[in-house]
Amino acid sequence: MAVEIRGPTDETLDAIASAFEAYQADHPDARITMYRQGPYSIRVRLIDPGFESMSRGARSRLVWSYLARLTEDQQADVNMFLLRTPEEIEDSIANDEFEDPIPPIHLEGVKAD
Repeated sequence: MAVEIRGPTDETLDAIASAFEAYQADHPDARITMYRQGPYSIRVRLIDPGFESMSRGARSRLVWSYLARLTEDQQADVNMFLLRTPEEIEDSIANDEFEDPIPPIHLEGVKAD
């Protein structure tokens, strides 16, 4: 399953998606969705059955290890991670943002990259 980018893409989104393609290769049952919410705001939802026995901290450390090759600016644009198992996602209020997102913020004259 490929990394899903919702909405328009850009250089930073493509770089982050590329990093997550490596995660996807190592965790083929994972589902990864991401989108740009604003000029400096990228949201990522990663649903992985492999998270079942992991703490939130361990999940975060694992995911960030795949983003280590990105620039600091690219990493800084990721401001929301939703790291859940398939069972946890059904009860996740934060998941509502991925199912029915608030419209992206567009600032006149501000470029994301």
